[in-house]
Amino acid sequence: MKVPEPLLGDFPEAGRGTVVGVFLEGLLTLPPGLVYLVVGALVFAEDAIFVGFVLPGETAAILGGVAASQGHASLAGMLLIVVLAAVVGDSVGYEVGKQLGPRILGISLLRRRADQLERARSFLARRGGVAVFLGRFTAFFRAVMPALAGIAQMPYRRFLVFNVAGGLVWGAGVVLLGFLAGNSYEAVERVAGRAVAVVLVVVVLAGLVAWHLRRRRRERRVTRA
Repeated sequence: MKVPEPLLGDFPEAGRGTVVGVFLEGLLTLPPGLVYLVVGALVFAEDAIFVGFVLPGETAAILGGVAASQGHASLAGMLLIVVLAAVVGDSVGYEVGKQLGPRILGISLLRRRADQLERARSFLARRGGVAVFLGRFTAFFRAVMPALAGIAQMPYRRFLVFNVAGGLVWGAGVVLLGFLAGNSYEAVERVAGRAVAVVLVVVVLAGLVAWHLRRRRRERRVTRA
């Protein structure tokens, strides 16, 4: 399986000194209830309204892990919030795409990214559910893939399987990166894309090995029959 170029990088999240960047840094001073609310809302909105290249959901999830490492939140609670927000946000994005159809592709934010959008549509057409899973690991694909799956009328059960798998791997990964980094979260944010790419390659290779072994077992059963 060839992983498309956009999956090897990511769109830059909120930069230092910007309004959003300062706001996210202030997350570490909030009480636990608000930490969960803000992180969950940003992760949810990133996928549900397909503007992940604007809203820094991944950065929020990393900072949620940092907050847990400093005792401002529970690690288990943060993992649960981020994974649930990712899965539910994708499901809402899927429903938006299914109900509104191709009309949503005409919004200005997406028209300005026509080339990237076409790559996402092509990847979904070629890989189906696998594209939903892999799309979780880059900002633009994470934002648009659920809606594109809805527009393409992918069966929801199939979408949900890959959505949950991607939400679990991505959500747990980014929160744990922040948790393990602690105060060094800025360094983790810079390398998060590369770390996720490594995890992604391992997952893809494991899937290919499992598929190959299953195919060989089937061939042996056919031969014996």
